[in-house]
Amino acid sequence: MTKSSNDRQFRPVAVPDVELGGFWGKWQDAVCNSTAETLLDRCVEAGMLKAIDVNQPSPGVVIPIQPWGGTTQMFWDSDLGKSIETIAYSLYRRPNPKLEARADEIIDMYERLQDKDGYLNAWFQRVEPARRWTNLRDHHELYCAGHLMEAAVAYYQATGKRKLLDIMCRFADYMITMFGHGEGQLPGYCGHEEVELALVKLARVTGEKKYLELSKFFIDERGTEPHFFTAEAARDGRSAADFHQKTYEYGQAHQPVREQKKVVGHAVRAMYLYSGMADIATEYKDDSLTAALETLWDDLTTKQMYITGGIGPAASNEGFTDYYDLPNATAYAETCASVGLVFWASRMLGRGPDRRYADIMEQALYNGALPGLSTDGKTFFYDNPLESAGKHHRWKWHHCPCCPPNIARLVTSIGSYMYAVADDEIAVHLYGESTARLKLANGADVELAQTTNYPWDGAVAFTTRLKTPAKFALSLRIPDWAEGATLSVNGEMLDLAANIRDGYARIDREWVDGDRVALSLPLSLRPQYANPKVRQDAGRVALMRGPLVYCVETTDNGEDLNAIVLPRELPAAETVVLKDLNDAVALDLKVEREETSNWGTPLYRNAPAQRQVATARFVPYHLWDNRAPGEMLVWVQSDK
Repeated sequence: MTKSSNDRQFRPVAVPDVELGGFWGKWQDAVCNSTAETLLDRCVEAGMLKAIDVNQPSPGVVIPIQPWGGTTQMFWDSDLGKSIETIAYSLYRRPNPKLEARADEIIDMYERLQDKDGYLNAWFQRVEPARRWTNLRDHHELYCAGHLMEAAVAYYQATGKRKLLDIMCRFADYMITMFGHGEGQLPGYCGHEEVELALVKLARVTGEKKYLELSKFFIDERGTEPHFFTAEAARDGRSAADFHQKTYEYGQAHQPVREQKKVVGHAVRAMYLYSGMADIATEYKDDSLTAALETLWDDLTTKQMYITGGIGPAASNEGFTDYYDLPNATAYAETCASVGLVFWASRMLGRGPDRRYADIMEQALYNGALPGLSTDGKTFFYDNPLESAGKHHRWKWHHCPCCPPNIARLVTSIGSYMYAVADDEIAVHLYGESTARLKLANGADVELAQTTNYPWDGAVAFTTRLKTPAKFALSLRIPDWAEGATLSVNGEMLDLAANIRDGYARIDREWVDGDRVALSLPLSLRPQYANPKVRQDAGRVALMRGPLVYCVETTDNGEDLNAIVLPRELPAAETVVLKDLNDAVALDLKVEREETSNWGTPLYRNAPAQRQVATARFVPYHLWDNRAPGEMLVWVQSDK
């Protein structure tokens, strides 16, 4: 009997078990060629190594204390952690002894820095040691620990070296003594979520359930009364009402997590919390957490998400505002937030393949997160507007450099998001040229070779490599947009409708070496209209092809992009391969264009602009600002 979705437990494959080619291989090469070393160089330039090197005097406060009582310097451990994680994944793809030696040196510094009790945090050991564990709400101690834990797991999986893993296990063991409801323990949690999902990774790689229990404790305690942050402020002599943003919604600590119905606050914090909740829901088969997450998922994706999968429209709180408030030119849509949405969506698949999560994971990955990295891997976006007057460009670094290593570690670990394994089932969530080595609970070793030029082409083929025949199910996502998709096994067409389950084609059979599955996903051009409640997109249309959102740029179309008018019935698009943009597929469409040159001097007049027939070139949004600088627009005028 087939298990229900919520009874199954799917876990991602380890990054080293998937080799990438094609589209994602090129992006990983960019990280290997440039980004991994660039991240480390810029961390060094910022002074981060001096901060952890006990053989040098403490650098003290390098970045001034801000009105909220802290400084982004407090987060340096997290930046180093994400950079080490990126290096780890890049080393697996391309050995680099020099870069590995540099990472080893940093890990040695952390080993020397660690206290005998296991505590590890550069700021609270070297700058403000008397302030340890006094302001969990604002000071990111557990957040930094979480990123170092993720780095430790990645470095161990990629290199086999345990030093950082052992360091972080000691720190986690110390946390277990520090947090709880026992005498002298803190019944608290971090203001910036992250440690929750990191502890699950630590538990999975070590087999130690105690780390799962600590993660579950942090999740269960969040938002309960009496409120920990209020009591903490009183103990520390601070006003509980006088703090950054002045609402516990900012860090999703306003209610117990199972009671939360609306996605609020800081976007990255929310995504990391929900990711940890989804992991714990999978590990404990916790239906109460899953139910809460499903409510929050619908709230986000039907009322608060950009078409790009960008989230958090406001810079003021780096997060959410009102329903249907999705401005384009001022969109914050932080790269880290879309990275976090990919994390959350991936973990929602832990209890069984479900297209509603995987489709959004793909949408956020290609259009919300990937724009944060340039094609050469050297420059970055922090915020991702959907319209630019020509003044928004990538930068080399940032005073809060969380996004560069976040998108870099996602790109280099993308194989673990493509495939997941349960006891007797393999799920393919994302498509891309790759080879995956998968081990099922029944002992079967399966190698799955995926051949495709996706997302530029919708033809996908899988070939099994097996030493002996094995019975298992192969579940392939059929995207909601893939109208007319077809599927065959060894040349025999399958009835998709009869084999679809939660948006996945499930093929349950005995497989032999050399079996071939062919999937065709039509990449037809799709006009997209926003809910009329999204006032900023009224009278506008966006274009998607497959998983990709498209935009227009000055580089291809000249200035005054708002003068472009798409006809109601889309004309046939001519596809053009752009060699200077990673062989991306651009779309040339016949449009109308309002005349701006002959308007005259008046600001207003009683007749609209005249129109002329023109051709507009649309390019994938994730590639904008990789060529000459200029205007950009996603939502173009739609003819009535």
